Amino acid sequence: MTDKGLFITFEGPDGSGKTTQIHQLAEELERCGRSFILTREPGGTTIGDAIRSIILNPEHTELADHTEILLYAASRSQHVSEKILPALKAGKIVLCDRFVDASIAYQGYGLDESVATVKQINDFATGGLTPDRTYMIDIEPEIGRQRMKRRSGAAELGAMKDAADLDRIEMRALAYHQRVREGFHAIYEENKQRIRLIDGAQDQKHVHQMICDDFFQFIRRFD
Repeated sequence: MTDKGLFITFEGPDGSGKTTQIHQLAEELERCGRSFILTREPGGTTIGDAIRSIILNPEHTELADHTEILLYAASRSQHVSEKILPALKAGKIVLCDRFVDASIAYQGYGLDESVATVKQINDFATGGLTPDRTYMIDIEPEIGRQRMKRRSGAAELGAMKDAADLDRIEMRALAYHQRVREGFHAIYEENKQRIRLIDGAQDQKHVHQMICDDFFQFIRRFD
């Protein structure tokens, strides 16, 4: 918690439904008249969105793994400085689609890079900012990929690289996404007080209700 604001993040493998869930929670906050912002990573700012376009462009196959790690951290640093911290200091609830946990899972575990180094880089980039609550939506990589296929309209996995709405990370091999999921589970095991792990294979409405029940109970501590 920073000053009066609350920092809430949503995490999970691709295809988990986390983006749908964070938008549905935002709608609940809107109905309640709560002061909040909804943002995402990579991006969230003009500079961050420019970096996002570099990271996720499927044509950038030459992008080095270390470059990817540093680009995510650069986008995040700008995001924290320009958008997240000012909102928290103003007493707002910040809903953020992905944060440092994503880099640990995707770049640390997924790319088989040093998790300690990824953490160190991101600690520097964020000034050590940690979410107050994280909703980690879990999904088997195979199910997540099937959802992405339906979303992209691709007829088969081999055609996924031709689907315009699949980014450079989503297009990676299933083994990569399996390592990412394992990374998220490892993060959860180390942060059970902060993170709520939710089965994303459940009915969407049920997942939403579980999140709302926990969230509104959680924020009552600070009212």
